[in-house]
Amino acid sequence: MILFNKPYGVLCQFSPAPPRRTLKDFIPVPAVYAAGRLDADSEGLVVLTDDGKLQARLADPRNKAWKTYWVQVEGTPDEAALQALRQGVELRGFVSAPAGVRRMPAPSMLWPRDPPIRFRAAIPTAWIELRLREGKNRQVRRMTAAVGFPTLRLVRASVGPWRLDALQPGEWREVQPPGWGRSIVDYGDS
Repeated sequence: MILFNKPYGVLCQFSPAPPRRTLKDFIPVPAVYAAGRLDADSEGLVVLTDDGKLQARLADPRNKAWKTYWVQVEGTPDEAALQALRQGVELRGFVSAPAGVRRMPAPSMLWPRDPPIRFRAAIPTAWIELRLREGKNRQVRRMTAAVGFPTLRLVRASVGPWRLDALQPGEWREVQPPGWGRSIVDYGDS
């Protein structure tokens, strides 16, 4: 099992896609596959494994593990916007499941993004932590936009029991899968 800090702009696939970089440009380990994806505009934790059952368990919509995202948004969300995210918001084609949401300071261990996000002096930004079990295409970005606060930067900080910790963009480390005494999808409930 591999934990990888996917940099901004990297595609979450191993097949070449010039001129874009892919997982293959960073991880020289054969026969591992991403258990869930991050779009090219997102950064952070990607879990890779050679265990098909674990990959299916992490990626299956019925058994999604909790994922934590650090989200920098344009503007300063009020309590009504945060409550809407907590309850689930109407998105094109579905209503998102309730999410865990809280305001947070800018993450202290966060690296500079390359390229940097756009800066506009007249518009403040804020950070929120958002926890989901779902993972539909660009869901976090769609959720924050639906409540009036577009996402500027999106970093996945954890998947189930696995955390970014000190991994820098482009770095990876091998880890042992957790013991099966507790379901991987239950991590984050406590």
